[in-house]
Amino acid sequence: MEEKRLELGATAAFGLEGVVAGELKRLGYEDAKGFHGGATFRGSLTDAFRAGLNLRCADRVLIYLGRFEARSFDELFEGVKAIPFEEILPKNAFIHVTAKCARSQLMSVPDVQSISKKAIVERMKRVHSMGWLPEDGERYGIDVHIHEDRVAVTLDTSGQGLSRRGYRTFNAEAPLRESLAAAMVTAGPWRPWLPFFDPMCGSGTLCIEAAMVALDRAPGLLRPFDMEKWDVTDKAACAALRAEARERFEAKKALGPVPVFGSDIDRRAIEMSETHLRQAGLNGLVQFRRQDIKDAVNPFPDAEKPGVVCTNPPYGERLLDEKQAAELYKQLRALTDRMPGWGLCAISSHKDFERAYGKRADRKRRVYNGRIECEIFNYYPERPPRA
Repeated sequence: MEEKRLELGATAAFGLEGVVAGELKRLGYEDAKGFHGGATFRGSLTDAFRAGLNLRCADRVLIYLGRFEARSFDELFEGVKAIPFEEILPKNAFIHVTAKCARSQLMSVPDVQSISKKAIVERMKRVHSMGWLPEDGERYGIDVHIHEDRVAVTLDTSGQGLSRRGYRTFNAEAPLRESLAAAMVTAGPWRPWLPFFDPMCGSGTLCIEAAMVALDRAPGLLRPFDMEKWDVTDKAACAALRAEARERFEAKKALGPVPVFGSDIDRRAIEMSETHLRQAGLNGLVQFRRQDIKDAVNPFPDAEKPGVVCTNPPYGERLLDEKQAAELYKQLRALTDRMPGWGLCAISSHKDFERAYGKRADRKRRVYNGRIECEIFNYYPERPPRA
């Protein structure tokens, strides 16, 4: 039986909305449109799973259950109560409600949560002719987002955020979120057929995300999703999508190592990177080595084309001070000077990154790394001169 078409959404961090909309279009969702906070698209419940399995730069995949305006708690209650939750939620669903409020008449998050939860419970009790709901079933995460008095009620299909790939159990001192690392890898100057080098690899996130792209490894392959436990989900279809993704990965994996290399001056960072590599199922496919950036050279001198240095150096906030960070950026420039033709993708909040590096970026993208406002600086590889 054909599944019902739904309005779906993929949330994204500030600055990555267009990247996520592009990912959705490459997955075949031509109607994907970016908006502040993510991108919307249409599809079935199985499409929601497919998106969650394959999106690299998104935070969550949501189902839009209802939209309406509310300027009072009575309007909020009635608007939520009018939504047919029983079409997805079973009568024993564990209902977990979160809320966000901005520029609206209703700005009390706890009140919005409690009133919305009460409205859902009242609806479910009436529909199922029950005096109370046991809520001893699977978890259903419902978010009530109010912006300028417009309410959007969504159901989270993901559970844990999509950046939780399942491979990272240890963090360096200033970790880079997996979804942001994936954006640097996929929306910057690097392409899967080019060499990749992170000379300050920390816990290995950038290298592992690059290797997953090169090997066509779905980012959600090793993790569960809340919707896989729901009664309304076509579990066989989801299992088939997961099996298909595994087959694609295994076929690429059988071809051997990819030209991805990471190094760091800290021995513990290399140990973390190698642990995460094993946990990602990529053991032996990526190289890590302990070395100072001052000693680094092109790790792939025999490659047909120059590659890209991609890194998350200290910003002068949590690690080093601003002056020390600027000195490190000069060392980064010295490294790329030793690697003619190579490009660079670096993220930093340092206001003088380009001055310290000694060159203006070809393109920049403003993003947030956690709560730190940053820019991604992209320098594209140089084309070799014609013979």
